[in-house]
Amino acid sequence: MARERTNKGVNKWLFRLFRIETMVLLLGVLILFMQLFSKPFTGVADNGDFLRIMGSIGLDYGTPGESYEDRFFNFAHREFAYNQFFRGFYLSSQLLLVAAARTAGWLWNSMYFDIRVLAIIYSCLLLSAAYTLVAYYKRILVFNDNKSWMEPRSTVQPLNLSKAVATALMAALLLFVFFDIGYTAYFNSLYGEPVSQIFLLLVCALGLKLALENEPRPNMLLLFYVCILFLIGSKTQNAPIGLGFALLGVRYATIYSERGWRRLAYVLATVTAAASIILYMGAPREFKQINLYQTVFFGIMKNTSTAKADLQKLGLPEHLSVLAGTNYFEAGTAIKQDASSMKADFYDRISHSDVMKFYLKYPSRLFDNLQAAAAYGTAIRPYYLGNFEKSEGRSPRELSFVFSSWSELKYKYLPKQLWFMLLVMGLGAVIAIAEWLRAKRKQHRVAAELFFLIAVLALFSFIIPVVGDGMADLSKHLFMFNVAFDVLLLALISWFMFRLARFVK
Repeated sequence: MARERTNKGVNKWLFRLFRIETMVLLLGVLILFMQLFSKPFTGVADNGDFLRIMGSIGLDYGTPGESYEDRFFNFAHREFAYNQFFRGFYLSSQLLLVAAARTAGWLWNSMYFDIRVLAIIYSCLLLSAAYTLVAYYKRILVFNDNKSWMEPRSTVQPLNLSKAVATALMAALLLFVFFDIGYTAYFNSLYGEPVSQIFLLLVCALGLKLALENEPRPNMLLLFYVCILFLIGSKTQNAPIGLGFALLGVRYATIYSERGWRRLAYVLATVTAAASIILYMGAPREFKQINLYQTVFFGIMKNTSTAKADLQKLGLPEHLSVLAGTNYFEAGTAIKQDASSMKADFYDRISHSDVMKFYLKYPSRLFDNLQAAAAYGTAIRPYYLGNFEKSEGRSPRELSFVFSSWSELKYKYLPKQLWFMLLVMGLGAVIAIAEWLRAKRKQHRVAAELFFLIAVLALFSFIIPVVGDGMADLSKHLFMFNVAFDVLLLALISWFMFRLARFVK
């Protein structure tokens, strides 16, 4: 009898160990260890953005006397010095994660902060997202007997061969895409990009789970909106997408009739909308000035032969045409970017609403800039920032290609054309609408709406950097677009697999 119980316990343990989602977890740990926690150290060099976080959270550069090029652009850094908090302040949800890592790092080593402590936090969150997505996909979405892709089985059936193969394929794609070094190298840095990636994946997993459960739990709804707040708060350019998730929250309020649920959903949707507005309006004045300069002179006027006419249309003095094609950080401009005259001539006379009006009146100019931006739309990583420490003896700006197949394939072989990106986003939106029309229950329609929102998010994440910051550093500013685009690609593959299986059946 005791042996029988032991055998059952062993079998149960082996079953859990060899579940696909558990295998994803184990393989994910192995991939992240090879990329981030083994020799040589791999991160992303600073382009100047680290200062925003370091000034707020009490960190500083850890290598005194290094050259400008070595500190910025050439090499990544593993060690940072501790310093006073709030030497400046940059409002970002990333601060909470970096503060947790700084506290843990100081307890471990009070001499210097090891950036890999932060990478551990990011890695745990990414592994949680991957595990949840695969477990959810296996349980509900693959090869069910319902007509709609979004509708789960009424009961969970044993794992059959076709379902196992399909789930294993989707799990492999999830690892292949989102554990690529183009994404994960950011974990060993102070950039906000990992927060965008990880929390979008968590939002997708939790959002679908909530929409398809018969009796969703309030604590899951709260966790879902916490992830949304981290997502929209990670970078100023992400703030506007909170309004879309707030509208979706109103829809989540309708999927369950319990009064407490509905009240909580409405409150969280309202908080998300308010946070979205506050985060956008609360951006530091200095950043707004930089963005406006880039938007006008390095966006609208970057490659134009009608600079004076463009300035006149924007209500700006014609003598500023000498700045056409320059960016805010460029030295030796005819008029210095922070000159006192620029305040009256430019910064006090222009806003992003004026830029939007210009593009709405002359849509061909926006289309031309979006087409130019598409050349950077397949680059997950910034190829001008080094990945290695100088002490490793590597060349300046040298990159790591450990587990980089997806980022290289995407960068080299996917069409760098606006039509291709619009095609994928449009296809995602059309399929979401088709599933919405096919679905019979309100919950399943909300799931289709979440899918539709991802397509809209990808589109906005492509347009916002161009309208909000011109053509500056697009290989980094289009990071959120790349994440949403890749989520959309995997969702489309999932949908086609389901439809193919039904056709074969």
